[in-house]
Amino acid sequence: MPPPFIQCRGLTKSYKKGTNTVTPLQDLDLDVPRGSFLALMGPSGSGKTTLLNLIAGIDSPTSGTLRIGEAQLERMSRSQLTKWRATHVGYIFQLYHLVPILSAFENVELPLLLSSLSRSERRARVQTALQLVGLADRAHHIPAELSGGQEQRVAIARAIVANPALLVADEPTGDLDRESADSILSLLRELVALHGKTVVMVTHDPRAADAADRVLHLEKGRLLESQSHRLTHA
Repeated sequence: MPPPFIQCRGLTKSYKKGTNTVTPLQDLDLDVPRGSFLALMGPSGSGKTTLLNLIAGIDSPTSGTLRIGEAQLERMSRSQLTKWRATHVGYIFQLYHLVPILSAFENVELPLLLSSLSRSERRARVQTALQLVGLADRAHHIPAELSGGQEQRVAIARAIVANPALLVADEPTGDLDRESADSILSLLRELVALHGKTVVMVTHDPRAADAADRVLHLEKGRLLESQSHRLTHA
């Protein structure tokens, strides 16, 4: 049996808030197989966003170990994490974070501008990413000319343009109507099933969580339960 793609052991995150020590994540163990779709649920302050940021390499644990693929994240410096994140992680935000004066094409191209790729190589990757999210015909539209669902698709194209193995999504459907949300969740499932991506998503929405093949519930920094879903989605 292959080792898990994401492996957390005794993962703890603490920080000082005034004179108090806050521990949003405490002694957590977690295995996530490669090419799976995991949803993290829990009330505000439960530690789910903290866990997401640790997995994404945005923050570092106070103690414990965190391995993703061949990378041992807790041993990395901030500069090493930044370099690792640029090629291995795509981040999808609730509010898209698109640059309003740039076209869809230019927004998707942004992560590649500091790479060693040539202009033609960047162009090919951006076109492929926009095709994957069904927006090849909207490449030259700015965000104001797109619907919320289309903006999120541009954000997903930007997240996958560097071909990362891991996608982390923080409430990716939280600002969308039901139809647009279902479309985005279908796209995430396709990225897992057809392109082998591993997706870790934070959500408050049980319907969004149902799109995943596994749901983990966190409360006060601890894992309470897990639920597996049969992969019966169309």
